[in-house]
Amino acid sequence: MQLHGEKLHPVAYQSKKLLGAESRYATVEKECLATVWGVQKFERYLYGRHFVLEIDHQPLKCLQRNPTNPRLLRWSLQLQPYSFTINYIPGKDNLGADYLSRIN
Repeated sequence: MQLHGEKLHPVAYQSKKLLGAESRYATVEKECLATVWGVQKFERYLYGRHFVLEIDHQPLKCLQRNPTNPRLLRWSLQLQPYSFTINYIPGKDNLGADYLSRIN
């Protein structure tokens, strides 16, 4: 999201189809996979700058601590070169993230 005037507007949307094994991950692992994949996808804009990750899955706040799940730990290590803050927004209030998934 980017501030334009007094409102935040989406800059881009990105999606990825889960592979067979990825579709069997736990929910927190799928959310983390999406986060890491998104950060890597937009690396050219994010690397070297502080940014805010707005998430609607509260357990992902553990990424800035020491996750006990080996997969989450590996992904949190991949995010270490980036400077970011995690901001939790409940799903019902996170309209930008849910907009495309709720279109009929």
